[in-house]
Amino acid sequence: MKAIRWVAALAAAGGIAVLVGCGSSSSTATTATAGQTTGSATMQTATQPVTTSGTSGTSTTSNAVQNLHVTDALRAELLRAGAASHNLPASDYTGLAAGRTYYAYDPVTSTYWAGAALVPSTSSTTAQVSVQDDGAYLLFTRPAGGSWTVYSVGMTLIAGAKCPVTVPAAVLTVWGWAPGTCRPAA
Repeated sequence: MKAIRWVAALAAAGGIAVLVGCGSSSSTATTATAGQTTGSATMQTATQPVTTSGTSGTSTTSNAVQNLHVTDALRAELLRAGAASHNLPASDYTGLAAGRTYYAYDPVTSTYWAGAALVPSTSSTTAQVSVQDDGAYLLFTRPAGGSWTVYSVGMTLIAGAKCPVTVPAAVLTVWGWAPGTCRPAA
């Protein structure tokens, strides 16, 4: 059984060994604690590898990246973490931009990945300014059981701009993002 898991992990790692090259000294990351929510049970189940039975009756484990459902609880976590990355309260935002929120789990690295754009409140000029330029889109990472780290990646679509974090190729694939990017197309 250990050999099967090792081979599955090795095969999965080979599938995501080709990582996009991203790095920047100008972007910063912020770690924010999102707190406990009712969605944590859903996220915990996502940390388990997918087990399937083959025709031979043996059991194998898949370490493929899982594209996960975005729950209301997750939206609230990302909103709080994103707002904290701008040093603002979550109440300065009305939510996340529709159709621009992504969520996945990479079992090889035990890391959750998310991407979202915050919608500023019309009553908060500071929040409106925070979502311009590099703050226009945020990328989030969270180790299983850990806190969200937030990266401002709004400007990475500009020629020559670099991503502040390397998104695994398998995550880019399940989200339908272009190789070498760290945010969806505009």
